[in-house]
Amino acid sequence: MTMHVMKKASIIVLLISLVAISSANSEEGESIQLPELGSPSDQYLTPGDEARLGKEFMLSVRKTGKVLDDPQITEYIQQLGDKLLKQSEAVGQKFTFFVIDQPEINAFAGPGGYIGIYSGLILATQSESELASVIAHEIAHVTQKHLLRAFDAANRMSGKTAALLLASILVGISGSPDAGLAMATGVQAGAIQEQINFTRSNEEEADTVGIQILAKSDFDPRAMPLFFERLTHASRLYESGIPEILRTHPVTTNRVADALGRAEKYTYRQFPGNLSYHLTREALRARQFKDPSKAVTHFASGLKEGRHLNQEAHKYGSALALVADRQFGKAEKIIDELLRNNPGQIEYILASADIARKNGKHEQVLKILDTYYSLMPENYPLAIAYIEALTAAGRLEKAREISQQSITLRNNEPRLYRLLSKIEELDNNQVESHRMLAEAFAADGELAAAIQQLEIALNGVNKSDFFLTSRIESRLSKLRDIEKARQKSDPKSKRLQIHQHLFR
Repeated sequence: MTMHVMKKASIIVLLISLVAISSANSEEGESIQLPELGSPSDQYLTPGDEARLGKEFMLSVRKTGKVLDDPQITEYIQQLGDKLLKQSEAVGQKFTFFVIDQPEINAFAGPGGYIGIYSGLILATQSESELASVIAHEIAHVTQKHLLRAFDAANRMSGKTAALLLASILVGISGSPDAGLAMATGVQAGAIQEQINFTRSNEEEADTVGIQILAKSDFDPRAMPLFFERLTHASRLYESGIPEILRTHPVTTNRVADALGRAEKYTYRQFPGNLSYHLTREALRARQFKDPSKAVTHFASGLKEGRHLNQEAHKYGSALALVADRQFGKAEKIIDELLRNNPGQIEYILASADIARKNGKHEQVLKILDTYYSLMPENYPLAIAYIEALTAAGRLEKAREISQQSITLRNNEPRLYRLLSKIEELDNNQVESHRMLAEAFAADGELAAAIQQLEIALNGVNKSDFFLTSRIESRLSKLRDIEKARQKSDPKSKRLQIHQHLFR
């Protein structure tokens, strides 16, 4: 098995473990029976189970994939996803959308509403409707319970066949069908064919539901079939033969025609562009270049020859390339012009502050961020930049104040807790630093690490501070109970480790 396949396999080990339990039990005559899909009766995965699996799935993704740690780009993807969610069956549910900083053209959906989009896919799109079409498709995979259907289908088979079949399905969803078929070695031919038919059915259903979500969200419903058709025609340009998304989401002529037929039911009209989409795309383009001077050349020639989707966004990309090449004066001139024409665009505001920071103008950084934060206190990327700048300047009390304000708006955001932990550490408040770090770990689903941090905090707290001591003890007790319940729900963990070796 190649390293690439091993990485894909490691992402889904936690999901496969559930079937491993079923496999082990069936060998002992204790088969776990899953309910029929669509039944109002109890489901195999409760919302709590799925949320837990989702966090563990995301931990695996962070360890095996390069999750982009850019608040600005992440916020754009989250807002786009939330807009689509409002018109889906999952309205009101919490989904997390994130970007994998790799050139593959692909996307995937995991349990608990975690949806990953590769940067290569964003760059391959030519409109926000095309990008939205892929995200809507992945949302549909979740709302139509395709993962639960995989469990249900696997549960109907024998233990070993079930585990191998589910492995192939899940790798096909999050990685490569070649890897899925490799994992399915030993599964009878009929089971393999059933898996192929199963995933094709999923794709068709996700197309149908996704197009409905697109239309209701004020995006072009034709974008989905046209994007996949364009990728199919351009597949000869890719080193691997075809983009990864066409491997994991097989596209046939009939499928494109069917999707286009569904989209044609909606009245044709022009759809307005979104500047933030174009700015995000150009920011990702600038990040692709390992040599900043080549990035500068790319954007300069694009502007000169008119090779761009959006001129304003291409200028922004040019400024980012100039910053990376330490040509701060030229970059500042471009950003200042963009800000004059569009003073409220957050990307330009943050670029202006970043140029000042890298040019050593720290007071100017604080002035820029303070001015705009007072106008947009709920803007997450702006708050992050302001907190970091205040912390770097040693203005810890103000940094703490902004951090706490931001946490009231996003109380499950690990990055905010880590920033606050750093602030407390710099202010020689070690107990609070460990307590905030514990909250960061808890938000990420790393309960053992969170418990450890709270134990350190409890050992260091002044026992005369009854309020803080009680607060730490109460939180520690709650996390221990959650961790105990988690371990209790997985009593056969040692046996699972043996089964998991099948997929490594």
